[in-house]
Amino acid sequence: MEHIHHEPLVRLHGVTKRIGGKTIIDGISFDVPHGEVFGFLGPNGAGKTTTIRMMVGLMSITEGEIFIQGKSIRTEFEQAIRHVGAIVENPEMYKFLSGYHNLLHFARMSPGVTRERIEEVIALVGLENRIHEKVKTYSLGMRQRLGIAQALLHKPSLLILDEPTNGLDPAGIRELRDHLRRLTREEGISVIVSSHLLAEMELMCDRIAILQTGRLIDVRAIGEFVRDDGLQPVLFEVDGGQIAKAEQLIRAVFPEAEVAAQPGGGADGLAEGLVVQIERERIADINSELVKGGIRVSGIRIVTKSLEDKFLEITGRESIA
Repeated sequence: MEHIHHEPLVRLHGVTKRIGGKTIIDGISFDVPHGEVFGFLGPNGAGKTTTIRMMVGLMSITEGEIFIQGKSIRTEFEQAIRHVGAIVENPEMYKFLSGYHNLLHFARMSPGVTRERIEEVIALVGLENRIHEKVKTYSLGMRQRLGIAQALLHKPSLLILDEPTNGLDPAGIRELRDHLRRLTREEGISVIVSSHLLAEMELMCDRIAILQTGRLIDVRAIGEFVRDDGLQPVLFEVDGGQIAKAEQLIRAVFPEAEVAAQPGGGADGLAEGLVVQIERERIADINSELVKGGIRVSGIRIVTKSLEDKFLEITGRESIA
């Protein structure tokens, strides 16, 4: 069974875009498998939107190929695009119609969308309670979800979102992230998201492609951004008086873990406790050992300060924006 090679859902091969002799996108290649949230990260003007526009046929490809479910966007556009749902630029909503009537309106333009499917996408994006209210009463996050519902109507296997978190507050971003995760898990859909904000990509994506001036600098799994060995620095917030005891305990039970005491109120503003380099899966085990040992853990968080450092190291730049 292991020998079955699943064709990647999306494949970009040597994609190049020139406009008036200027190379905007320079030979980009990457694959996106099924069920993944794939991020496009780069400063504004790096070529994220251009690449996305080529993927959805809004812009021609100068050189190279884009395949979606094995179909070429250049030569088999109809079959390729059938698998795609996209929100490029802000989705047009009729603000004085209800969310439901907006979806109904779009459904009429996509052949074969049933009322059942409309109900299904409303549930998928969690808008059941508000779908019959006018869109003008919706928060930005809800409009975003309505846009996603609209993009999902024809059951695409790929969802493309260009800068979907623009204007969203942290709660809206969290909400969007949870919905995207659910779609990839439950529907097996892949999502391509673009952003110029590193922190939010880290929360949303499984892998990130870094674009800079039209070139693909790197594609990495989120975990690799933080530590190349897949370990993550995790801060266990422990009262100062118990730090030494907690450290002994962790070293005894997890001899392979790197442990460092973290004094409170340092320059990085972290609470006091212990920073442990460990696989994500082991966080809960360490916590339960500490609790069993009578140590009060008041908080656990992954220390991602190094994410930005890593990004700068890869791109060799002073700053991201």
